[in-house]
Amino acid sequence: MSTPNQTPPAQPAGPAQSTQSTPSSQAAPPSITPVVQVSGLTKRFGSFAAVDDVSFTVKPNTIYGLLGRNGAGKTTLMQLLTGQDFATSGSIRVFGEKPVENARVLEQLCFIKESQKYPDEFRPKHVFRSAPWFFRNWDADFAERLIDDFQVPLNRPIKKVSRGQLSAIGVIVGLASRAPLTFFDEPYLGLDAVARQIFYDRLLEDYAEHPRTVILSTHLIDEVSNLLEHVLVIDHGRILMDQNADDIRGSATTVVGLSRTVDAFVGGRRSSHRELHREGIGGLASVTISGALTAEERRAATEAGLELTPVSLQQLIVRTTSASAQDFERSA
Repeated sequence: MSTPNQTPPAQPAGPAQSTQSTPSSQAAPPSITPVVQVSGLTKRFGSFAAVDDVSFTVKPNTIYGLLGRNGAGKTTLMQLLTGQDFATSGSIRVFGEKPVENARVLEQLCFIKESQKYPDEFRPKHVFRSAPWFFRNWDADFAERLIDDFQVPLNRPIKKVSRGQLSAIGVIVGLASRAPLTFFDEPYLGLDAVARQIFYDRLLEDYAEHPRTVILSTHLIDEVSNLLEHVLVIDHGRILMDQNADDIRGSATTVVGLSRTVDAFVGGRRSSHRELHREGIGGLASVTISGALTAEERRAATEAGLELTPVSLQQLIVRTTSASAQDFERSA
């Protein structure tokens, strides 16, 4: 768990506006201040760059997916954003300030890790009783409901609870904290499929009533794809994708058919569609390309006898990171 949080106070209403105004006299809509601003961020361990010159912003009241394979840099990036490690270079602003040793920032964060640690003498009931000391928005009633949902044994020593129960404790703290910025670093891996679905359902239900910024780091991409509003994909410490989730859906296609026909179709579109993956057997080929196809391109594929299939978010990320790994190896 990180430190407590506090929802910023509501801003006072501005003066009443005239019902008649010309376009030139109307004020411009206020810009949305990012929750997180990262510029040129790098974290090195010796010669190894765990995070390599990344820049991005995180919008308020949005569910983000921070996606990538093991060792891609996800956990290191979250440790930097939550002030738990120092950057080698670059800048981080969380709620407009540097997060390291900054109580004003840290009290608005909740960081739940897969390897969450608690004192050995603690029991789950002690975790939930102490949570209000750290999280000012803590909702005890919501926590009680979640405890029932996940069937957490409140009086069992922490060191004797199962991995799934330990994961449930972290999930409950993360949800009931209602922190303005909440990070989940795969703490739900110990949960079975039913419990994970409960987590997803409760997250969406509570987010609808109490919007805040949530960053989910996970390998279970297809499971969470419907939750995500924005996607950040990191590989070899670099941001490969920073897009609205709706824009990503349908942004890649697999083309299947006779090898020569597939090659002719894909080859004529290399300027607008990058080849992400290729498989073949006999005279058949299956090629995944990035970029949405136009209606004319789809018509041409059908007339050529090709089959077009959409690519899921998980497939797209697997293909994108695989292509990135090949590029990384060639440049090494």
